[in-house]
Amino acid sequence: MTTTGRRELTGARLILRVTGAGLLIAAAAVHLDLYLTGYRTIPTIGPLFLFQVIVGFALGLAVLVTGSRLAAAAGAGFALATLGGYLLSVQFGLFGFREVRTTAGIVAGLLEVLAFAALGVLAATPAGVASRRHTSGAAAHNPIVGRAVSGVSGTQAGLGAAAVSVVALGLLAGALAGAGGAASAGNSGTGTAAQAPAGSGLRTADVHGTTVLTNAAGKTLYWFAPDTASKSVCNGSCAAYWPPVAGPLTAGPGVHGTLGTIHRADGSLQGTYNGHPLYTYVGDSAPGQANGNNLNLNGGLWHEVVAG
Repeated sequence: MTTTGRRELTGARLILRVTGAGLLIAAAAVHLDLYLTGYRTIPTIGPLFLFQVIVGFALGLAVLVTGSRLAAAAGAGFALATLGGYLLSVQFGLFGFREVRTTAGIVAGLLEVLAFAALGVLAATPAGVASRRHTSGAAAHNPIVGRAVSGVSGTQAGLGAAAVSVVALGLLAGALAGAGGAASAGNSGTGTAAQAPAGSGLRTADVHGTTVLTNAAGKTLYWFAPDTASKSVCNGSCAAYWPPVAGPLTAGPGVHGTLGTIHRADGSLQGTYNGHPLYTYVGDSAPGQANGNNLNLNGGLWHEVVAG
């Protein structure tokens, strides 16, 4: 390899090293923000988000500091695995929680695809003349080992990473196209925002020593501090995580407050209780949970509705 060729290879690897590490760290930063703003309360999903944050930062720094092909390969595999988990959660649900389509999720997915592409090429590209000498020595002693560590050419690596990245982008686009986005009123009780039938009966339940209001499925109901008695300000992605409860509502045993309805921005009816528009929370995967209580998320505080 000529001096010019070695310089070009070193320069290309440096670009891939910095770009791949930066993308991996950026994806971890998005997950950290999501974890801190609500995902930490979701059973199983919350700890997995924290794991992704820690490993993502660690691998990104390892690639940036060492430039190791092994670190790059681990980072590429981790980015692809993280994307796979997101696609499963969006398409089918994961650990009882089904993700909704949000801007943060789309951004994280794109970052993971790009991180895989950059780190995949970096992992498959020989480090330079020193690496080639090491490979030649290994091949002389053991041809099988030599072939295993020789790597593929930059062109082959680029084509392979590009092909996998295109497939990943296609899967991401397909999953997001079929995913639930922002909701209007309603809740399916499965972690996605969906229209619930009007006239749902309200109930009460003891949750951690407090008697709270629940929907007919036993899911804890919440009110949003920035709302008024006549207007909900939780729309768009907010309503995807806090599905509004459709009205009109009926009162079951133990429910003595004043029921009503408001018209949401999209014209649908939302049920209210004592002047508070009602919501459920996708972080509650089963009755008896109140993971959304006192969260500061989507522009304000959320509180469980205490039955009165």
